Formats: sequence, structure tokens, C-alpha cells
Amino acid sequence: MKQEPHIKVAEIMSRDVRIIDSMATVREAMETMAHEGVSSLVVERRDDTDEFGVLVVADIAREVVARNLSFDRVQVYEVMSKPVVSIDPGMDLRYAIRLLVRFGLSRALVLGDDRQILGMVTLRDMVLRYAGTGAGAGGS
Repeated sequence: MKQEPHIKVAEIMSRDVRIIDSMATVREAMETMAHEGVSSLVVERRDDTDEFGVLVVADIAREVVARNLSFDRVQVYEVMSKPVVSIDPGMDLRYAIRLLVRFGLSRALVLGDDRQILGMVTLRDMVLRYAGTGAGAGGS
């Protein structure tokens, strides 16, 4: 039987997560993305009972550009995805990959026990890391 690597989500998550307020304009979000060199922003919760959101470039393209709306008149909360799928930092990478694939997602938040953001993982980074270990090639 082939030995699979045991890589935890925490080992590859990006800890440098950019956060934006839901009331910011899409223009402000795009400026932040451009300045920080990222393609997604986490949308802050309003309070402890709320959930995090995420805004990705595809949301802006689909909901603002394709509809010919103003970047200055549309706010982040109008185009973001919410709630966001979250993953435990101790989850095995194989299962995290399967989870994102099952739901057709490209990224997920990594939350701690206190529901605070620890980081973010992307399907791309997880698959590349998993494949880079020599595992997954011809696997089940």
C-alpha cells in the first residue's frame, strides 16, 4: 500500500490575509487588491454573530463590470460571497482539497477555535504542494 504524506492545512496556509469592510466601495477594494498584489479580500464580520465574506476578482467582473455598474457606487457587501467555507488548520490536505473541489471553490478561510482568521488556503496552492511531495500522482 502506498504511503500518503500527512500535510496539514496549517503548513501551507497564507497567514497574510487582507481584510476589507463590507461598506467599502468596489473601487476601494480594487485599489487594495492592486496595491497588495492579491486577487481576493476577506470581508470583515459586523459582529461576533456574523460570518466572514470574501470578495474575489471574478465577483467584480461578474457583478460590476459585466453589468456596467459604477465601481464607486457599488459596495463590497453587494457583490461578495457570504458565508465563506472555512477549514480547520489541522485538516489533512487531501480532505481540504476534496472539500473545495466538491463545492467548486478556489479558496477557503482557515479559522481557529475562537473563529478568528488564522489564514487562507487556495486550491491551487494545496494541489501544487500535495503534488510536489510526490504523492497524488496516480493516486486514488
